[in-house]
Amino acid sequence: MTLRDIGEFGLIERIHARFGGNPPAEPAAEPAAAPAAQTPSSKVHPAPSSSAALGIGDDCAVIERPGDLLELVTTDLLIEDSHFLRDAIDPRQLGRKSLAVNLSDVAAMGGRPRAAFLSLALPGEIELDWVDAFLEGVDERLSESGVELLGGDTTRSKGLIVIQFTILGDVERSHLKLRSAAQPGDIICVTDSIGDSGGGLQALLDGVERTPAVEQLVRKHLDPRPHLAEGAWLGSCRGVHAMIDLSDGLESDIRRIMERSHCGAEIEVSQLPISSELQEVSAEHRWSAWELAVGGGEDYALLCSVAPDLYQEIAEGYRHGLGGELHAVGRVTADGVGNDPVYLYEGRRVDPTRRGFDHFRSE
Repeated sequence: MTLRDIGEFGLIERIHARFGGNPPAEPAAEPAAAPAAQTPSSKVHPAPSSSAALGIGDDCAVIERPGDLLELVTTDLLIEDSHFLRDAIDPRQLGRKSLAVNLSDVAAMGGRPRAAFLSLALPGEIELDWVDAFLEGVDERLSESGVELLGGDTTRSKGLIVIQFTILGDVERSHLKLRSAAQPGDIICVTDSIGDSGGGLQALLDGVERTPAVEQLVRKHLDPRPHLAEGAWLGSCRGVHAMIDLSDGLESDIRRIMERSHCGAEIEVSQLPISSELQEVSAEHRWSAWELAVGGGEDYALLCSVAPDLYQEIAEGYRHGLGGELHAVGRVTADGVGNDPVYLYEGRRVDPTRRGFDHFRSE
């Protein structure tokens, strides 16, 4: 048996089985008379007595601290020819994106990032102009997010660029959102249009003409925005239960919630928020826009489950507070443990050919 047989998430489970990490305690029962949407969540997972409140298995590790704040820690690798093509992304964009994908993990926990550590492996012959442009992009993203770079490491590689960020953040105990907190009946929501990044990548790979619509998709792929304000706002909402960022695609990421929450999921593809640019380009090149939305990956919007009786109130508060839409795309079901997500088009079952990204199974 090889890594390809078990896939990326099978490897993560194998590591988790050996090194553990304390699973979160069962959530306290939600009070019947709790106030409205922005009251701090009752879905608090009390930390065990060890320093690790939550280890392997969520977007961030959660470290116990005295007081009302928990520490969040996340780290990600970006490797040339696996996560990015040097000729397809300029170094400034790469600096912005490599930090954004890490910041997104903190947003998915309902927290705020505080500090960053950067480690780089670079070939010795790389031009200093490239290095300076990469650091300019990092600096821009740090300034936008209010995060400080505090250190890291550098080394020489034999050819490929390797980038690693580690992010420290914090979250109020009552605002912590976990993949394991979805409940049957919850409304499944996303915070932005999805599929644009996958469409941008497809355009780059196919070498299609760079029309304005294509340029917009490519920009969304090369320079994604971490949904920090959205994550912090949703973290403050009592009715928001589980949350994850859409890094590997809705098809992969909804499975992470299903696995951790021991639930199922139904997605209504006619309700997926698909941009006019993706619709236009997909029609021109005979792509399936909804399948790109389901399996394209790297959108970095947030996917969350919301109590059905509070969805309208939360969606209205989200619209007024953040100026965007909290798009309802499906519901959490009770009978999906060990099964695939169910995709429906106006009530009729459909099956996507794209299955999201897996580092060891995806070519």
